[in-house]
Parts: sequence; C-alpha cells; structure tokens
Amino acid sequence: MELSLAQRVGRIKPSPTLAVTAKAAELKALGKDVYSLSAGEPDFDTPQHIKDAAIEAINKGVTKYTAVGGTPAMKKAIIDKMQRDNALEYKPNQIVATTGGKQACFNLCQAVLNATDEVLIPAPFWVSYPDMVLLADATPVFMYTTAETRFKITPEQLERAITPRTKMLWLNSPSNPSGMAYTKAELAALGEVLLKHPQIVIASDDMYEKIMWTGEPYANIVNACPALYDRTVIIHAVSKTYSMTGWRLGWAAGPAPIIKAMADIQSQQTSNPNSIAQVAAAAALNGDQGCVATMVEAFKARHDRLVADLNTVAGVKCLPVDGTFYVFPNVEGLMAKLGAKDDLELSEMLLQKALVAVVPGSAFGSPGHIRLSFATSDKVLQGSVERIKALAG
Repeated sequence: MELSLAQRVGRIKPSPTLAVTAKAAELKALGKDVYSLSAGEPDFDTPQHIKDAAIEAINKGVTKYTAVGGTPAMKKAIIDKMQRDNALEYKPNQIVATTGGKQACFNLCQAVLNATDEVLIPAPFWVSYPDMVLLADATPVFMYTTAETRFKITPEQLERAITPRTKMLWLNSPSNPSGMAYTKAELAALGEVLLKHPQIVIASDDMYEKIMWTGEPYANIVNACPALYDRTVIIHAVSKTYSMTGWRLGWAAGPAPIIKAMADIQSQQTSNPNSIAQVAAAAALNGDQGCVATMVEAFKARHDRLVADLNTVAGVKCLPVDGTFYVFPNVEGLMAKLGAKDDLELSEMLLQKALVAVVPGSAFGSPGHIRLSFATSDKVLQGSVERIKALAG
C-alpha cells in the first residue's frame, strides 16, 4: 500500500533561506572556503546578563510547564516593553508568548483565516508568509513593489488590491528582505485606506524594530493610526534584537478574542514556550539596553561599507536601507553579464564559482534581486564582494 500525504503539504515549500544555508554547509564540509551571506541571525553572542538569568532559572528549578500563553512575569515584561517603547497599552489577556515569532505568525493565520479569505502580502516579503497563509487554506495576494518606492506599497496600490474577500494584511517594517521601513506618515496614509475596510485584520511584524538608523523614531501602524488598535496584531520576538535566535521566544499583542484563539491553538500544538527562555526573554526586555545599541552601531557600520562596495560591482545596484541586517540589491545587470537566466541561477553561480552564499530575490517575491546578510564579519563581507567582483570580470 502506497502511503499518501495530506494535500496541504503540497501547497508549501521548504524555506529557501535554510536551503541555501544547507548548501553552503555542504560545501564547507567538503573543505571549500565558503563565505555565507544567507543567514538571518545576528553574529553576536547573547548578552551575558541574559544568559545568567537563564542559568539562574535552571538552578532554581524553573523547568516545569507554564501557562500556555506565558508566565505572568513574561507577559508583564512584554506589556511594559510595549508601553515603554511603543506607547501602547495592553492587558495580560491581550498577550500570548510563543515559541519564536514564527509561531505567533502561524497561530495568527490559523486563528483568523478561512478557505475563502485573501491575504495581502507586499513583495518582497518574508519567505514564510505565503506558506503560512496556504496552510490556513487561504489565498495569498501579492502587491509588488520596486526600488522606486523603496520596496514599499502605496495607499493607492493597497486600495486597488482590496476585495470583499480580503481578510488580512501583512506589514513588516523594517522589512526582511528589503531593509526598508515605513515612516509614520506613510503608515498613516495606509491606515486611512484600511479604516474604510473594517473586515481586515492587520498583522504587524515588528521583528526588526530596534535595528534601525534612519533618525526618525520607529512607528508601527497603530502608532500612526490609533483607530486600528482593535484589529491589529503586533508580532515580535527577542531573536533579532538580543541575538537570541535559538532561544525561540516571541509574542503577539492584539485584540483579546484573537489572542485567546491563538493561545487555544497553541495549547494543542506546543503548549507553553520554553520556561527557561521566558525567564531569559524577560531579563532581555527588562534589562539594560546598551547591548542592543552596540549591535546596531556595528550593523550600521557594516551596512555603510557593504553598500558602497556593492555599488562598485558592475551590474549591481544597491540602495542604502533603513534597518535590519540585510541589503537587497538589483542584480539584473550582473545576471546579463554572467549569462544567468534568472536570480536563482545567478545565486547558484555565486555559490559554486565564487563560493559566496546569497538568497535569490525570487524566494521573497522579487526576481532580479538577491538578499545579502551583513550579520557577519568585515572580512567575510569584504571578501564576498571581492569574489563577486572577480567573477563579474
């Protein structure tokens, strides 16, 4: 008897960023000196005071189940952070702690989407959004952007994309992969459109909130349009801000009915997030934020050098970005120069011939681009550009 899989499995694909990382690892295992610019995680260690809090928690026996949506201390740390940093007030029943920000995104889709629903996703987008929508039986609808709008949607574009079936909009600012952030004024303009369509839930992915250097204070759409508070779910995590990717601790803040549904789903999925990670995350949110400033300063310096260096490569056009630790250059000229039919083939050429691992822009819904992470050393960044330049000739 031949075993069959659920139809939903056929709707999704493995994470392309993880696939590139795996290929690079295979070449490294063969002794190749691969420079990887594909990983989406800071190269700094988790700050010591956060690790110390976790060690203390282990020694005190904080190793049992907690409430599904997080401990009171974890929820309080999140509530305090949202009030302190974002001027937004939430109650404990409006917060759910999750196993990383990815679980919060997944649970939100499961909680609000039905088979007839459409979800608006600006492109370029984080690779998991469309697959999460498909796993919830809904339909992703892409809104494509270009460098001319700094990879951001316009109010007119949003209005055109909305239909009676539109149930949710994903907003990710600053963006993975583009590195661009919406200004408060731009978000307010989008908010004016959304106010006319009360059926739409806004998913605000604020993962890179702290990794910005534009000079303008960070704002999400609720800051820009407070009337959207009752239908916006803000998703965040300690992963990027505090270099805690492996700790797997995220959260969602939003309307109590949606948050309860997300927690109910989680209760049948993973139960509570890791008890020790919750203690560490609370220490991160409550503690000295100087460690964040140090990382952001380093990222900004790397960004400035990398953008300047990439723009010396024939066929590459790279905009400076607002935050994150990614750049998203246009490489159509380089594709033509090297005879690559698309950005996927170019990425394979860069890996095999230049031993530089990047992620093709097609994975993010923006062909003709590549994503480079500068969460790595100056040696790797400079060496990678030199190798790409040598291949370009």
